[in-house]
Amino acid sequence: MTRIALALLALLAVVPTALAVPSWGAKTSRPADTVPAALHPGEWVWGGDAKAMGPMAVVVSLTEQRAYVYRNGLLVAVSTVSTGKPGHETPTGVFTILQKDKDHRSSKYNDAPMPYQERLTWDGVALHAGGLPGYPESHGCVHLPTEFARLLFGATNMGMVVVIAKDGVSPSELVHPRVASPIDPGTGKEVLAAPLGVQEQFRWQPERAPTGVLSLLLSTSDARLFAYRDGKEIGRARVGFRDGAAPAGTRAFMVADGVAPATAPSWVEIGIPGQEAASGTVVARAEEDKILLQPGFRSQLQPLLRPGVVLLVTDKHVLADTTGASLQVLNADPPEL
Repeated sequence: MTRIALALLALLAVVPTALAVPSWGAKTSRPADTVPAALHPGEWVWGGDAKAMGPMAVVVSLTEQRAYVYRNGLLVAVSTVSTGKPGHETPTGVFTILQKDKDHRSSKYNDAPMPYQERLTWDGVALHAGGLPGYPESHGCVHLPTEFARLLFGATNMGMVVVIAKDGVSPSELVHPRVASPIDPGTGKEVLAAPLGVQEQFRWQPERAPTGVLSLLLSTSDARLFAYRDGKEIGRARVGFRDGAAPAGTRAFMVADGVAPATAPSWVEIGIPGQEAASGTVVARAEEDKILLQPGFRSQLQPLLRPGVVLLVTDKHVLADTTGASLQVLNADPPEL
């Protein structure tokens, strides 16, 4: 009996090792203002997310070997990936999440672990945690860092759109995505918003998304403020800057609770990676006044600035045809031009 007991104990000691699931990639996010091209294999950025912010969509660039995650038109996360190797290429196109399985194991490849699997096709293509050597090496799936895959798994819904793109097949805006979403989150179709005309100071098209949560994107390099609702752009405006350059980088802000729609909103900073210490900081009026915004645009925007509205301020470009110095400022209710 003693020998049998010892044999059972030895077997139990081996089983957890046999069933253990490996972990891939970095354990924590890089700072939110990290340039995607600077991410090493296995690295990622997760700037924070909430389903209440609006619809999510993902763009995977096979050419860049990166995945871009957008929430309500704004880039909220980016990660290095590893996609299908020669002979097992990851297909391009528009997909939706068909199935989610946190503890999935492959039925085709020796019961291999595929943690946080989000199925895109019924013949085996999925997003999931996996190896990240810095080049395509999967059997067709999109491998993600484990912690990034866990966060993404918790943030997505069934039916969410995933667009997979590559050079020579897909439009450049999808192959090399920017800080604003290049796709409609409902259909996955490329969005081509016309730039403002030479004499056009702003554009306001609320009918494009009559309802939904509002998000704002201020590109200080482009000197443009963009408004998104239900993942669609409903407005953009030229902005001017007062008192010279502001700090470079990426910051996020939110309209504070308890602010009446008829009053000027009070902005508080969100502690995104790299700016954790600033979480909850109330933005000073002097910082808000560094932005000059057209009164006509402001009058349209003001009633929509309710608690929970997020503003992403970045020195990254949204417009493909602009260049400029890196500036960063915030505006809630700027002075008249």
